[in-house]
Amino acid sequence: MSTTISQTTPYIYDFDEPGESRLEMLGGKCASLVSLTAAGMPVPPGFTVTTSSYDAFVAETGISEQIRSLLDGLDPADTDRVEEVSAQIREAICSRPVPDAVRQETRTAYERLQSRFEEPVPVAVRSSATAEDLPGASFAGQQDTYLGLQGIEAVTEHIRQCWASLYTARAITYRMRNGIPDEGLSMAVAVQKMVNARVAGVAITMNPTTGDRSQITVDSSWGVGEMVVSGEVTPDNFVLDKVTLVTVGQTIGDKHAELQKDPETGDLIEVPVDEQRRKAPSLTEQQLMALGALAKRAERHYGCPQDIEWALDADLPEGEDLLLLQSRPETVFSGSTTPAGDSQPGIQSQPAGSTAGAATGFSMSGITSSMLNGRSG
Repeated sequence: MSTTISQTTPYIYDFDEPGESRLEMLGGKCASLVSLTAAGMPVPPGFTVTTSSYDAFVAETGISEQIRSLLDGLDPADTDRVEEVSAQIREAICSRPVPDAVRQETRTAYERLQSRFEEPVPVAVRSSATAEDLPGASFAGQQDTYLGLQGIEAVTEHIRQCWASLYTARAITYRMRNGIPDEGLSMAVAVQKMVNARVAGVAITMNPTTGDRSQITVDSSWGVGEMVVSGEVTPDNFVLDKVTLVTVGQTIGDKHAELQKDPETGDLIEVPVDEQRRKAPSLTEQQLMALGALAKRAERHYGCPQDIEWALDADLPEGEDLLLLQSRPETVFSGSTTPAGDSQPGIQSQPAGSTAGAATGFSMSGITSSMLNGRSG
């Protein structure tokens, strides 16, 4: 039997909408994107399918009790049983219909995003859980991402797949072993214009090998950055002086393959990189200095070392093509002194003792692999 809950927050929230970056409504990733957009940083446009959408889905489908009962008493060491429970939960989520109001508002937001461009553009759909991208928690790169989606039907289906994928066996086991409860958590999803990346990667506003905060480290490779994030290619590595932004060290990686858009289908495909480009640096000194400056802006904005994802968009003119895709706290060195659950500075988190998400009885936080149009990364 389904239950209807009162809607206290909107189902949709545009990245450039004025207001606070509320973690409990937007999740870690989207709260960061909204905050960075408000600060005037070059973030591709998009919108959030908020936690209210997920909560409404759970309430109207009536699957809360089923999931709670399946998780109750589960032993994370019993891998076969965890896999079985995971499959049952994900099937339960994927087989239920999304509420009409959520579906309609998502369609309207998608059409509004597309109206910004002269012709339809592909989008990325990314998970944004309320427990991710927080100091003291290592969720980075472990949520689902779907790239190069075209059309509202593909978008809405992959939003639901983001919800479901957060109950993989790995996600369940991670939460149980790290004492992360389901209660009070929820799940939002980012829908964002897909960047036509000619170069992309990650940057950290410290040296993660030594902990040196006077340096910035950059990993970069040709094409879409997902192959860097997932470790499928050996990227170029650069070390910058944080004050002068001069390169003080570099290692040219093999960069044997790249993800590019298929001109006929629009899908992302893996293509080999020719020998000359494999041996060449993927970034110029000028591009590295611009990237270093952007990374420093993100660090100043949040007041702590940042781990950012970035791209150079081939559709934009040189000098205006550097885009910030994500910024989250660095956790290897910084996280050890910050209590888990603290929000990124500048993002409004739920006050202590809040019952946000309690109406559903459970919620989403997970650890899953990246996916590209169903291609596991």
